[in-house]
Amino acid sequence: MKKYSIKNISKIVLSGTLLLWTGCSGFLDEEDPSNLTPSNYYTIPDHAEAAVAAVYDNTRFYGDGAGIFSSNWQLLEGPTGTSTTETAQNSDLNNLYSLTWDGNTGHILNWWRGIYRLVAQANLVLDRVPDITPMDEAQKARILGQARFLRAWAYFYAVRLWGDVPLILEPQTASSENFYPSRATQQEVYDQIVADLIAAESAGLPWTDVTGRVSTSAVKAMLAKVYLTMAGKPLDKGTSHYQLAAAKAKEIIDNAGEIALFDTYAEVHNERLGNRKEHIFSLQYNNLVADNPMGNMFPNFKPVSYRGPSGTGSTVPTLSFYNSYEDGDIRAVDQEGYFYTTYYTNGSGAPFDLGAPYIFKHFNVIANGTEGVPGTAKDNLNVPMIRYAEVLLIYAEAQNEVAGPSQATYDALKAIRDRAGLITPALGTFSQATFREAVWKERWFEFCYEGITWFDMIRLRKVFNETNGGFDDFVGHVNLNSDQALQAKHLLFPIPIQEIVNNPNLAPQNTGYN
Repeated sequence: MKKYSIKNISKIVLSGTLLLWTGCSGFLDEEDPSNLTPSNYYTIPDHAEAAVAAVYDNTRFYGDGAGIFSSNWQLLEGPTGTSTTETAQNSDLNNLYSLTWDGNTGHILNWWRGIYRLVAQANLVLDRVPDITPMDEAQKARILGQARFLRAWAYFYAVRLWGDVPLILEPQTASSENFYPSRATQQEVYDQIVADLIAAESAGLPWTDVTGRVSTSAVKAMLAKVYLTMAGKPLDKGTSHYQLAAAKAKEIIDNAGEIALFDTYAEVHNERLGNRKEHIFSLQYNNLVADNPMGNMFPNFKPVSYRGPSGTGSTVPTLSFYNSYEDGDIRAVDQEGYFYTTYYTNGSGAPFDLGAPYIFKHFNVIANGTEGVPGTAKDNLNVPMIRYAEVLLIYAEAQNEVAGPSQATYDALKAIRDRAGLITPALGTFSQATFREAVWKERWFEFCYEGITWFDMIRLRKVFNETNGGFDDFVGHVNLNSDQALQAKHLLFPIPIQEIVNNPNLAPQNTGYN
């Protein structure tokens, strides 16, 4: 075997917790000079652009399959209690719904490997691109900024999912000193996330980018989100980081430019509006490469699309959550908001009743069809990661923690409720505590099924009670979808057992898991 022999720079092989660039030379004593390797590939600007494109490509592990009728993104939805399944044919997914997952659960392993695959590709970009000469320095800075953002994005998931995790910042090989890394502390991981984002913030990226690449506004929004998380559990940074989160969100609000809320919820899932206005950062999907991966939210074998009877119904809203929306909230109105209770036969035919609410937030009417208009069968809808709505609510929550409700925090909250067709009580009726819970509720209703709710539960140690409209402590809250109570061990997922077998330095396992 010879290290670094590889036919395609975007192909990487997973071995344990690390990604190795390897290949077989067989009986040849000399490596074919036409082979692309990290040592001979990063030589011209086009190589740098292709390499960072490979990092973006790796973000799509989020939507990869996780066995029959299941996808990786369901890891973030099953445990929240806001969804259930109509099929129940995937044991790993059932374990997420019932809060009985363990270190062998496939979704958990897929996330670990997906994250570190992305980190490995980003590390190559950050290690090799600086030495490419000649290359325009502004172009180089933008590429490095994008790679830093994407590495931070990956580690932000890792630290929230598992707590202490390996912090790998350089390309690894079998001869690397840190080939079997130990776990860094959460503080160390967050320090690196912030450092990467601050570097990306000054990388000369455009304020917005309709191509879907990282923009300066995306970096600032991610920083605001990270600071808000650090202010809460488990780091408990408190006021200092609420101030940082509020200030960073306010930079976007005060300099929004083309950034704004969409007027209607239909625009949120209109593929023609991807990377525009409200969509600050999204995972990119194009039918020529990969279709939108959220199809497991379709009803179970009902003819809502051009395919006819199809879908798996493996993630559907619970009636308890759907019914907890405030009376008159447009977000719960059939086909106007984030749910649908009726649709058109085969996507464009006669209307029919679905018999239950389903998730409309990721349903692409252009691809699947709408009344009288057949679907294109090409699902180019992106998956939103950060919307301007979240920036507004980050500001409202963080600034309230610093100084209580103000006209500015009230306006941010009211903008979300105005679009929902709801009346917001007067500013003077709120205390700091009641305003806090008002913002939390809007986050629950606005960001459901976007991979956000679970992390709110973790950082707040609070869970929305769908019965009384208040908030329970995380530990002891009963998820109505399974009638199971959340335990302290659920604040972290277990390290995948196969990864501990491959790298004993990952031990000990997270508390509560074997």
